[in-house]
Amino acid sequence: AAMAAAAAFSLREVLDAFRGCVTEQREVLLEPYLSGWRGLIRFLQSLGTVFSFISKDAVAKVTLLEELCHQHRFVSVQRMVQQELAAGPAALRAQPGSGCRTLLRLHRALRWLQLFLQGLRSGDSRTSVLCTDAYNASLAQHHPWLIRKAATVAFCALPSRDAFLDIMNVGPPEEAVAMLGEAIPYISDVYSITQELFEKNDLLDLP
Repeated sequence: AAMAAAAAFSLREVLDAFRGCVTEQREVLLEPYLSGWRGLIRFLQSLGTVFSFISKDAVAKVTLLEELCHQHRFVSVQRMVQQELAAGPAALRAQPGSGCRTLLRLHRALRWLQLFLQGLRSGDSRTSVLCTDAYNASLAQHHPWLIRKAATVAFCALPSRDAFLDIMNVGPPEEAVAMLGEAIPYISDVYSITQELFEKNDLLDLP
């Protein structure tokens, strides 16, 4: 049972990780970023197979980034971009296993999760609708039609908002909503700093 408990998702963990992500110099630290992602992956996995097409991909990307960080001593997203761009944009584009490309895939998925969590927090409509809207506004544009179709069908099977708030593992629904309110700005901040950096360096459409 201890094993299962260790693997259980907790929103607090994600909050703490993303809270520790941005330095005073507005750099995004990779270790807490990846730690936050590991929490988000547990969140996706706790929803069963619905999100496996995204969680499996995220697991692969997080693992690859961890290896790259270890190998090249990347401390922050900014340093990683700097180091990888040093070889020139063309070299970076030709490298499918680059940190920038890998991070970009996670970055797009983070946007979807951010929008979905915002929707859950306000709770204006059914979770399937919230999730589909978030997906269409983010990841969908980067997915082939077949995956989009499968995703939209899968979202129809999502549990209720209360079930989601329960999965957050932070007590009663109102506490989960309060903690979402606390976590989302940190996630948004990390997202917008990364978005700006990638935009500035023309990396938003890395193949």
